[in-house]
Amino acid sequence: MSTATTATGGSPVLPDAPAAPVPSLTSVFVRLKLSLLRNGLRQSGGRTAAYIVSIVFGALFAAAIVLAFVLLRGNADADVVAFLLVGVLALSWTVMPLFIPSGDETLDPSRLVMLPLMPRPLIRALLVASLVGVGPVLTFVLALGAALSLAHGAAAVAVAVLAVPLTAVTCVALSRAVAAANVRLLTSRKGRDLALLSGLVIAVGMQFVNFGAQRLGQAGGLESLEPASAVVAWLPPAAAIGAVDSASQGDHAVAVARLLLTAASLVALLYWWQRSLVRLMVEPDGSTIGAAPDSREKSGTGRLGRLLPAGRTGTVMERTLRYVWRDPKTKAAWVTSLAIGLIVPLFNAFQGQGSIYFACFASGMLGMLMYNQFGQDNSAFWMVAQTISTPADAYAELRARALALLVITLPFTVLVTAATAAVLGDWSDFPEALGLALGLLGAMVGTGAVTTASFPYSIPQDSGYKNVVPGQGGLAWISIMGGMLAAALLCSPLIGATIYLHVSDGHSLLWLLLPAGTLYGAVLLYAGLRLAAPRTAARLPEILTAVSKG
Repeated sequence: MSTATTATGGSPVLPDAPAAPVPSLTSVFVRLKLSLLRNGLRQSGGRTAAYIVSIVFGALFAAAIVLAFVLLRGNADADVVAFLLVGVLALSWTVMPLFIPSGDETLDPSRLVMLPLMPRPLIRALLVASLVGVGPVLTFVLALGAALSLAHGAAAVAVAVLAVPLTAVTCVALSRAVAAANVRLLTSRKGRDLALLSGLVIAVGMQFVNFGAQRLGQAGGLESLEPASAVVAWLPPAAAIGAVDSASQGDHAVAVARLLLTAASLVALLYWWQRSLVRLMVEPDGSTIGAAPDSREKSGTGRLGRLLPAGRTGTVMERTLRYVWRDPKTKAAWVTSLAIGLIVPLFNAFQGQGSIYFACFASGMLGMLMYNQFGQDNSAFWMVAQTISTPADAYAELRARALALLVITLPFTVLVTAATAAVLGDWSDFPEALGLALGLLGAMVGTGAVTTASFPYSIPQDSGYKNVVPGQGGLAWISIMGGMLAAALLCSPLIGATIYLHVSDGHSLLWLLLPAGTLYGAVLLYAGLRLAAPRTAARLPEILTAVSKG
């Protein structure tokens, strides 16, 4: 066997060994995704069982949807159902990463920051790996069912072969682009706040679905949705399914245009995704940049503090309002009360079944925010307790908290009452309804101050779903139900006066209920604060113990 030598006749040089084939980045990411899923399922039998059950139910659901679409073939409303279903599917993929930020930790792009990866191969690998999972497969099956209900003829079938995978890939790319653009938000405290509010958004969304279903039933069928479906059929990725319908009708030019529109949107999403990844991997974030000195820290107050009164009142109001913005539990309670307080009267008004007095529902929801004020402080209440030594101190603390609540609830109550009157066209009853709403608000805030001092309980901070620590459920029920019952009884004079003026034909005097209700609510609020102040000062150690258990 001959060997090669160097040019100077020195030691032999061995021939170069063949280089090992380098696997593609896409195959590496797909194998990584499968390995992480497999290893995650091995951690516990319960997790494996849950995953298997989700696959089974997902398969049954997909089969039922496909069967329903097959049965819709030839129906005049098949296109309406198909377009709107794909549109809702795309919307779900869009908002899913915002409300479930940890839904797929295996594809978190922030974990790849330190790796020497080029943007385009990385996007391709992430996109293919994103298609591995129950969600993308279910999306593909639903898109297939929508295409089956609309495909008639060879041309439509050929378009469907392109449209179905294009729809699924566009949905996944849309989700990943949104997640990459908001990855720093979703991994921050505000992102956790957003996830905490996802249940509220779902509940509010169900109200919209219920309202839409009722309106649909009154309209007499799916024909009323045809204008909406015609618009959705031109919005990617539903436009790809719209191309199948156009090909079935012989509009080949329109079919090609819709396919090209969806393909162009996919390219735009991939470009947006790539730009977001480059920015994420190149630009520093707050964890790598030293905090700049804040001029507000030097002055001891921010813009909010400069708008509030001086002294203890302004300090407590600022602290309370900052809880509303920064504390996840407090923020969730506020947003829930504001949303439901607006939705209930307006939805009933839109359906023609409501009354302007439904605006009092907003007062009740907002007034409940005064209940258990000390519980939202949790263990930090000991700092507040150090500043309370007399009933006067307790009164100042409770009064400032009530004022902070009224800064938002008073204008909101007026807004909800005016909006309900505008929808119903019942401006003649606006003064009396607003008077009742303001009277109820004052009664709720006043009784809330008393229950805050009498029945305090702790709000757990380690759970996004529990609002009372174990063992204090009875205190919470007594506080809420007892306070609401007391507020209703306190408002009975206003309610009685309203009924009497209506029965006795004293309609010309009903406007007096506005100033009377406002004054009566202010009196009840003042009385509640005065009653709660000495109770708070006397029971301060018990309150501190009760609210610090979470």
